[in-house]
Amino acid sequence: MVIRDREVDMRDAEGFLCMDEGVLVGLLTYAVQGDTLEILSLDSLRENQGIGSALVDLAVQEARDQKCRRVVLITTNDNIRALRFYQRRGFDMSNFYRNAMDLARKLKPGIPAVGENQIPLRHEIEFEMLL
Repeated sequence: MVIRDREVDMRDAEGFLCMDEGVLVGLLTYAVQGDTLEILSLDSLRENQGIGSALVDLAVQEARDQKCRRVVLITTNDNIRALRFYQRRGFDMSNFYRNAMDLARKLKPGIPAVGENQIPLRHEIEFEMLL
């Protein structure tokens, strides 16, 4: 996975699983660096059931437990659902990285030019929750 200008090996990430009767229904991965917990990925296989919210709540609690000052994450401009989801959960847009996907494609050429909802995949947006 490419986040900002770096490749992230998800096998090294910490995380939380959400299981339902032995079946994986959600996963959040994160990394802590200094006073910041960064959410690297969030996947909910059953939408609108509170799985994503519960996983984010666990990450925020983990950040507090580790005495972090903030929780951050990066998403792309095409991910309308993520833009809505994180703002509704108290995250605020903190940085905008214009044309960041051009650099990401140099590291990982398979990243498409067009993303969700047929929106050109160009920029990264950072969200932050201060604790």
